[in-house]
Amino acid sequence: MIEIIKSTQQDRRQSKLLQIKARSVAFDAELMHIVGSVIDDVRKRGDAALIHYTARFDGIEITRESLRFGEESIHRSAAQVEQSVHEALREAIKRIRAFHERQREQSWEIEASGARLGQRIMPLDSAGLYVPGGTASYPSSVVMNVVPAQTAGVRRLVVATPPRTLAENPAVAAALVEMGVTEVYAVGGAQAIAALAYGTETVPRVDKITGPGNKYVAAAKKLVFGAVGIDSIAGPSEVVVIADDTARADFVAADLLAQAEHGEDASAVLITTSEDLARAVAGEVARQCETLPRRAVVETSLAAYGAIIVVGNLDEACQVVNELAPEHLEIITRDEEAVAAEVRHAGAIFFGAHTPEAVGDYLAGPNHVLPTGGAARFSSALGVYDFVRRTSMLRWSQDELERSAHMIAALAHAEGLDAHARSALIRLDGNGRQKAESGRQ
Repeated sequence: MIEIIKSTQQDRRQSKLLQIKARSVAFDAELMHIVGSVIDDVRKRGDAALIHYTARFDGIEITRESLRFGEESIHRSAAQVEQSVHEALREAIKRIRAFHERQREQSWEIEASGARLGQRIMPLDSAGLYVPGGTASYPSSVVMNVVPAQTAGVRRLVVATPPRTLAENPAVAAALVEMGVTEVYAVGGAQAIAALAYGTETVPRVDKITGPGNKYVAAAKKLVFGAVGIDSIAGPSEVVVIADDTARADFVAADLLAQAEHGEDASAVLITTSEDLARAVAGEVARQCETLPRRAVVETSLAAYGAIIVVGNLDEACQVVNELAPEHLEIITRDEEAVAAEVRHAGAIFFGAHTPEAVGDYLAGPNHVLPTGGAARFSSALGVYDFVRRTSMLRWSQDELERSAHMIAALAHAEGLDAHARSALIRLDGNGRQKAESGRQ
């Protein structure tokens, strides 16, 4: 079910790593054409296009009046959820909010030599959260997107989700109720992204769109970027576990299986210095998988994108991790801190045998919206900083301008921008115009 790649099989290891990295999101011309036409249609026809595509893709006839979920229907759906789920959601929201409160940035200002400079931190006016339908509709993702936006102080939070979502997964409605989100629209797919980006008669445009989705949603987010901000182009989920001979095989296997059940394109990899552990984990994976409801998905995922890689030492293990730059990294070794110090690229790091990735998915506090497909080399987890704007503040005194105008002009002339030079020199005290005209002398 899951392949063991020995330390001597370097070619096979590289082939498997290339196969895993190839899962990163790619957009073919046909996909972009289809999604682009949907976006263009929504821009032109507004609500009428949303109604048309909802009937076409979701098989549901809606009207302009039913494009928005009423608060009563959201609460009615949430009421179907067991009390234990409500309690778990409240605890998760509390912990996640406490973590994200630490991410708040403060405006600042410095003053020296007649210049006052600073940065003003302001929340976005509005943000749109996309919530996918079907088996990909996770209340935990709703929490992870809403909490940082609310913590940042976003004034208007809009949710778009396919029309069946709240009925098929009332836990999503429960999450919305617990966080006080009431503006929810019954529209999904690329058409929802277009509506959030450009607005329709019913759905307001927003400043930024976040949240997961299928390849059509991802392509739509890519196409509307620039007209609106986006969080990322998310790819398939992934975990890498670094373990030595101190790790328990049943723990490691359970964590690999937890990742593989996300989908057939999910990736779960163990990198270990112990051949004995490698064999034991492979056996545990086969045994534990037998009772999983999503067994078929797990088996497909592990066969295509799973692996147990045996390495000579932990330094080599870290080299492989840095090459993959995984979304999630678990470290179960004698000295997890020392291993982590060698890791440069990972979305989130989970330390020790008692910190499975699932604690980060649901309850710990850090955001579980993480860079995938190697993007951890250059990006970070979703956070409060994704929902604010940073505005530079500049105030120059007359004395400071007189001291620096000729330096400004010299740089402007070096770039061939004479008007830039004049705009500084013309403000010099006394004979400003003459100095502006003779700035090259």
